Amino acid sequence: MSLLAAIPGFPSNQTSLNPAGPAAAHIEHTFALIFWITATVYFITLAVLMYFVWSRRWTLALAPIPQPTSDASDRLATRAVAAAVAVTVLLLFVMLISSFVTSHRLGKMNDQQALTINVYGHQWWWEIQYPNEAEPYRMVTTANEIHVPIGTPIRIHGTSRDVIHSFWAPNIQGKRDLLPGYNTDVLMQVDKAGRWRGQCAEYCGMQHAHMSFYIVAEPQQDFDNWMSAQMQPSVVPGNIQAMHGQQVFLSHACVLCHTIRGTTAGSHVGPDLTHLASRSTIAAGMLPNTVGNLGGWILNAQALKPGSRMPPNQISGPDLQDLLAYLETLK
Repeated sequence: MSLLAAIPGFPSNQTSLNPAGPAAAHIEHTFALIFWITATVYFITLAVLMYFVWSRRWTLALAPIPQPTSDASDRLATRAVAAAVAVTVLLLFVMLISSFVTSHRLGKMNDQQALTINVYGHQWWWEIQYPNEAEPYRMVTTANEIHVPIGTPIRIHGTSRDVIHSFWAPNIQGKRDLLPGYNTDVLMQVDKAGRWRGQCAEYCGMQHAHMSFYIVAEPQQDFDNWMSAQMQPSVVPGNIQAMHGQQVFLSHACVLCHTIRGTTAGSHVGPDLTHLASRSTIAAGMLPNTVGNLGGWILNAQALKPGSRMPPNQISGPDLQDLLAYLETLK
């Protein structure tokens, strides 16, 4: 399976064939076992079929007259069928036991000291929270990007805010459905540094295909630095353009849906924007987080992601430029 990683364009950051943690490794081993068993049976069956087709080829004129079979040939055929049935049952049990062992191993990943991360599915984006029981006011809230320390057990505590979603990062863990009104936990661990792409794996509406996220695995020190930065409120604008951009944000419809800690904006309808500029993508992984993409998204998100709950905004050119300058400071 690892040979696929050498194919140009192979998306190795979103595939169960390139496991980055123990849970995904267990799933990949079971998949490989089932794949090679079924592939071997398929090619053996195909080879036997081709052999008999080739060895018994006749023209219509030379076709032999059917003769009654002997008892010896009947016994041989019966034994062959019985052997094939026995091998089939044996292989099915091998795959069944392998699947059971994998499920058992995944179920044993239950570390009470795991880092808990709350994940809420929305149409069509992911809300991410890092609870802080000691200092609840310093809880970190972000969107579509999950930072985790390498080698640390992680508990994803998830649910849905509207319809059924499914949290799936194939390099890390199997998929887990998130149902509205129900809480579900899934344990995972990432042992390789990198950005691992995840996706909603349950059809949830028009923009289901554009509901992705990234798991960013990094050394503990880098994760601690990221957490410390995320706990801070937004920075105070440092120039006249950014100051005016902040006023544009607070005086338009933006304030009705978004939070920027350190300002009067405190709505939770849309993603928290306190550290928007630190994220690599916008629109749930659909677009790189660039000034041009952000400007287009603000003015008319429906043209980019029809059906999303981000409404069009009537903002003049100068005001938009100042607003973008302000948002670029939210790192």
